[in-house]
Amino acid sequence: MASASGEALPLEAIVLIDVAIVLLAGAAMARFARRLHQPPVVAEIAVGILLGPSLLGLLPGDLPARIFPDEARPLLGAVSQVGLVLFMFLAGWELDLTRLRGRGRAVGALAALAMAVPFALGAGAAALLYASQGTDDVGTGTFVLYLGTAFSITAFPVLARIIRDGGLSTSRAGTLAMACAAIGDVVAWCVLVLVVAVAGAGGTGEFFSVVALTLAYGVVMAFAVRPLLARALLRGPGDAAKGALLVLIVSGVFVSSFVTSWIGIHAIFGAFAFGLVMPRRRTPALHHQVEAPIEKVSVLLLPVFFVVTGLSVDVGALGVSGLLALALIVVCAVLGKFAGAALPARAAGLSWREATAFGALMNTRGLTELVILGIGRELDLISAQMFTMMVVMALVTTAMAGPLLRLLGMGGGAAGAGSERAEERAPGGAASVVVPAGGPGEGTGPLPGPR
Repeated sequence: MASASGEALPLEAIVLIDVAIVLLAGAAMARFARRLHQPPVVAEIAVGILLGPSLLGLLPGDLPARIFPDEARPLLGAVSQVGLVLFMFLAGWELDLTRLRGRGRAVGALAALAMAVPFALGAGAAALLYASQGTDDVGTGTFVLYLGTAFSITAFPVLARIIRDGGLSTSRAGTLAMACAAIGDVVAWCVLVLVVAVAGAGGTGEFFSVVALTLAYGVVMAFAVRPLLARALLRGPGDAAKGALLVLIVSGVFVSSFVTSWIGIHAIFGAFAFGLVMPRRRTPALHHQVEAPIEKVSVLLLPVFFVVTGLSVDVGALGVSGLLALALIVVCAVLGKFAGAALPARAAGLSWREATAFGALMNTRGLTELVILGIGRELDLISAQMFTMMVVMALVTTAMAGPLLRLLGMGGGAAGAGSERAEERAPGGAASVVVPAGGPGEGTGPLPGPR
């Protein structure tokens, strides 16, 4: 790009206008998505794809390269990483697995099946596609394990938003989906840490070194960082200290992300782990002075992540064989979640309507899937074509939930509007969650808020 004087614009000026374009395009698409009863993440993923070679690149002039030049993309990536690690911190803070204690074996069994079946189908699809989509530096086992994990994920934050906006927070399908997604997310991230350690290690000795450092990191987070955070929060975010507390927590997220990068297991794991060890003591002051500012920054910067991702997605380059592979991926992803979630839920006592809704909710992959795919692309675990197909699969499976729920007569615009107003009143922006006390066919018991 050139300025009015004909001189090249400073790189930071190009990045600033790029961020403005991304935010405006995302806001416009989000308004359209709301009319279709779709969560914001669907609009943001779509914007990322549309601004890349899949649509904008079809116009003359190579617009993606002109608007988002190669030299500006590392800076855009750095901006997106700030929003991403803050989002992962909030996602970790959202997961409060202590709520599941004493809730019966049925929840654990459903969560296991909701992961195991799509993992098996995804692994099978990966084995079939390895010859055409695998990379030279990655073995079949690593490729299959990675894609199986990517197929089995459910995006907990997106799921929570869909459940809130659909007024399903007290339904059996909604509460079971929240509980199973919480368990599944933790398991999936643990498996992914192993995959990243295997892929990034230069040999057996380096792999065990990464695993040992990861375990030591987990011990420090659980037995040193968590008590320190509890003590800091116990003092209360008063007016004099609210700025210091926000700086402390955000700095902790960034330091934790740096440590996991240094270990060799990616920055997002550090942010997620820091959220997991955050105490769940909920107060309005803590929400307004710490959580809300972090969430606003994350929401503001995350669209940049989607565009950086979308610049690597080229649907037009798939060809006939790629489209057939894409169809296989989408079918395996959808069937895996419905077979692993809906059928066991029906066998556990839910009606067909509730079980189908549960399957639709567990099928949402959203941003979490894109994060996992970004790691795979960064580590060269998958080809560019495979990356494109998996991103499209994430968009399709997430967009399916809303229409299916409306077809089943569950959720809807009115409920969504009401939940938005409730979200503004509740600390953390989420309603209370209930989980079946003794399994899907039994009564429910109230639980505290989601963090």
